Amino acid sequence: MKKIILDCDPGMDDSMAIIMAVKSSELDVRAITTVNGNYPVDVTSANARKILELINETHIPVARGMANPIIRNVPKDPFTHGIDGQAEVFLPEPKMPLSELNAVDLIIKIIKENPGEVTLVVTGPMSNIAMAMQKAPEIKNMIPCIIAISGAFGLNDYAFLNATGDTPQSEWNVYVDPEAAKIVYESGVEFVALGLDVATHFDVNFTDEDLKKLEESSTKEAKFLLNAIKFINAKGFEAYCAVIDCMAVAYAIDPTLVETFKAHVGVETKDGLTLGMTVIDRRHHFVWEHLPLISVGQKADYGRFLKLLLELVVK
Repeated sequence: MKKIILDCDPGMDDSMAIIMAVKSSELDVRAITTVNGNYPVDVTSANARKILELINETHIPVARGMANPIIRNVPKDPFTHGIDGQAEVFLPEPKMPLSELNAVDLIIKIIKENPGEVTLVVTGPMSNIAMAMQKAPEIKNMIPCIIAISGAFGLNDYAFLNATGDTPQSEWNVYVDPEAAKIVYESGVEFVALGLDVATHFDVNFTDEDLKKLEESSTKEAKFLLNAIKFINAKGFEAYCAVIDCMAVAYAIDPTLVETFKAHVGVETKDGLTLGMTVIDRRHHFVWEHLPLISVGQKADYGRFLKLLLELVVK
């Protein structure tokens, strides 16, 4: 089993990512750490615990993380996950306590206790990860890989048509805390960026047969997903919005689901039109090789991805 920490900002798709990660027999979820992003950190911390209680997995610690980007004010998300942040399913308030450690310290602790063994799966802004690296830089050599829903690289129309940040070509997680993203991209840790190019592709959709499986399932998590799909459809969005962050978990389970390539990428931290852009240098000549070299997702097997997700949710 692959040991992971899931750093997230639930959010309905982060909630589904938690369900997917915890239910997978391939992953050993050591902790869930929460951050400001889709909603304030108190909401994301409550939502993570609500989901664990929904699926009866309350042994996994949830640690509250950064309430703000590392140097910026909190931006307002133009997209809504509903009043409760979970597609207005209105789960009961959680009873399980938060970890006594904050997210940054818990990340550092778990990595140091398991050097070279804990993959970070990041589905929100990277404020917690960047702060952990700043506080304990020695952990960078102990992290085998970071898999993140991060960036928009212009590999297809979806990177632009489905831009989630509040500038024309940015992705929300990077846009919220571009300085944190820059720190993590430049950390030297193996980094896999699954951007909007693959994570918001319209092929991430559910057939009538898929929806029937969800409707016929007796699991609470199937009902949660079905409610999220109906909620998002009613807002005029495609169903992919309900499961964007599941792509990172799916990659952690089975990296063959996504085809990646190596590229030099920089994160724009200047205010204005391009704030939060992840700029890829694919030139034949004069490449800026001082930019960090990361793995970028360029194509996914969406059929296998959805099959894996449904198998974990309906059983």
